[in-house]
Amino acid sequence: MKRFLTVLTLIVLIITTSAQQNLLQYQSFGIGGSDTSLTEVTVSGSELMIHSANKKSDNPIPGTAKHSTFIDYAHDTAFYQLYYSETEKYFSGFSLKNSNEYVFEKSEKIGKYNCKKYTTTLFSNKMEIWICEDLGFRATPTTTFANLPGTVVQIIRNGNYVTNLISIKKVKNIKNLIPSNLGTFLDGRSLNNLEKEKLTITIPVFEDAQICFNPKIIKPTTIPYDTTLSFSNGTVILKRIHVKELPPHYQIFAEVTERSNGDAYDRTGSIFIIPVDKTPNFSNALLEGIEKLPIFTDKNKEEYQGIKLEENYIPLVELVRFFTPFGVHYFNQYRSLHNKDWEDAAYYKQDISDLRDFLKGDVYIGAFIGNYDAGGHKLSLDIKAYPEDREWIIPENPTTWSLPLFNTCNVMEMSGQNYGKLFETDSLKVTFYVPEGISNLRLRYISTGHGGWDTGDEFVPKENTIIIDGKVCFKHTPWRSDCGTYRAFNPASGNFWNGISSSDYSRSGWCPGTATQPVYFNIGNLKPGKHTITVAIPQGAREGNNFSAWCVSGILLGDLK
Repeated sequence: MKRFLTVLTLIVLIITTSAQQNLLQYQSFGIGGSDTSLTEVTVSGSELMIHSANKKSDNPIPGTAKHSTFIDYAHDTAFYQLYYSETEKYFSGFSLKNSNEYVFEKSEKIGKYNCKKYTTTLFSNKMEIWICEDLGFRATPTTTFANLPGTVVQIIRNGNYVTNLISIKKVKNIKNLIPSNLGTFLDGRSLNNLEKEKLTITIPVFEDAQICFNPKIIKPTTIPYDTTLSFSNGTVILKRIHVKELPPHYQIFAEVTERSNGDAYDRTGSIFIIPVDKTPNFSNALLEGIEKLPIFTDKNKEEYQGIKLEENYIPLVELVRFFTPFGVHYFNQYRSLHNKDWEDAAYYKQDISDLRDFLKGDVYIGAFIGNYDAGGHKLSLDIKAYPEDREWIIPENPTTWSLPLFNTCNVMEMSGQNYGKLFETDSLKVTFYVPEGISNLRLRYISTGHGGWDTGDEFVPKENTIIIDGKVCFKHTPWRSDCGTYRAFNPASGNFWNGISSSDYSRSGWCPGTATQPVYFNIGNLKPGKHTITVAIPQGAREGNNFSAWCVSGILLGDLK
C-alpha cells in the first residue's frame, strides 16, 4: 500500500509538472498608437524565463545583447542576464519582494479568464493589474508584479498603455530554465550601465590635453591620423580621425571636460571641425600661417581672416562654444565658500546631431581656449552616439544638407587672427547658393558678446539682426541672467564689496563655466540659386584700449527631398 501511494504521488507530480510547462505570449501597445511589442514567458514548475519575442534585426546595431529575465519562485529570486557571447555573459539577481502596496478592487472577467483586479502606484504611474488564479501556475511578463499570486492577464498603465495575455500553449520536455552559469555577477546599477555603454558608440578625441600659451612650441608640418597636435602657440589642439558613418537615428553628443592647469580667468573656448573640401582651408593656416586664409576688410580698414564662406573657402564648423570658469580645479585650494564645495571640473555636454554631415570619414577636429598662461587648461573630448533604433541601416542617398556660412571666433588669436570687431562700423554679409532639392532650411546660430569693462558688450544686451536677401527675417538678443547658478565652478572669480562675484554677472549669451546654446531660425524653402545673408549687431564704441567683439557662427541646415 505504501509503495502504491508513492507511485501515485510520483504520477501526480509528473502530471502537475507537465501541466505547468507552458509558453505564454503577451502583447503591449499604446492606445491610439501603432507600435506593438511582444513578450514570451516560458513556465516550467516554479521557474520562468521572460524574453522579447519581437522580430530580430538582420543587421543589429553594435553592442546588441540577448537579454533574458529568469524567475525562481521557489527561492523568491529573479535574475536579469545579458548575453553577448558564450564567453561574455553578465547577470544581476534580486528579490521578488518589493514595497508596492496593492489594493484589491474587484473580480472581473478579462476575455475567458476569471480575474482579480489590483491597483497600485509605481513612480507616479497608476497601474491596474488583472490576475487569474485558476490556471494553476504563476506567470508574469515583468518582475515588477511577480509577487502577486496567479497569472498576469492584463496590465494597464495610466489608462493608455496596455499589456495583454494573448495566448497560452502547452509545451513539453523543457529543461531547467535557469542556466547553471549565468555569467559574471554585477549589481543592478552596474549591469544597467554596462548595457547602455555597450550600445553607446564612443569616439575618444582628446584626453587631458593641455591648451596653454607656449611661444616655444614647435609647429607641426603635417597632420597624421590619431595624433594630438598643438598649434597657434599652444592655444589650439587638433586631431585627424576617421569616423564611421552612423545611421541617421543615432543622437550624437559632444562631451567636454575642462580643468584649469594654472589659468585663473574665464576664457572663450570652441570645439570645431575644419572642412577640407577646398583649398585653402583652415588646416593650411595652422600649418603654414594665417596669411593663407582669405581676408575680409571692414570699413575701419581692419582685416579679418577666414571668417566667412567664399567661392574657394569654407569656414570652421563650430560644434560647441564654451567658456571656462575662473580657475576650476587648480585654484580650488585658495578660497572657500560657506556651505559649498568647489567643483573639480567644468563639464559640457551638447547635442550635435544636426552636424552629423561633418562627422563622417576623414575628420579634422580641434579645440581652442584663448589664454596667456603657461599652464593653461586641460581638456578632454569624447563624441558619443546613442541609438534610437535597433537596426544599423545607412540610407543609400543623403537625407540632409549642410553649409557653413560664417564663424568670427578667432581660434588663431595667438597667431594674429583678428577679434570679431567688424560690427562696430560694418555688418557681416555672406553670399551662398542653394542647390535643387533642398527644403526645410534652418540657420544654426551661436552668438556671444565680449568686451569686459562696465559698458563693454559683454555686459550690455545687443540685438542681433539676421537679414536674408535684403529682408529683415530674425532678431535675437543673446543674454544669460543665470550665471550665479555656476558659482561653485569659479574659485578664482573676483568677489566684490556688495556680495556679488564677478562670475555672477549676466552676460551676452554666456556664463563662466557654461556652453552657449545654438538658436535656430526657420528660413523655410529658399529658391535654388544665389542668396545673401547679413548679420548686423550694434557693437559698442571703443573706450581707450578697450574694444568690444562678437563671436558669431552660422551653419545652414536643410533636408534633401
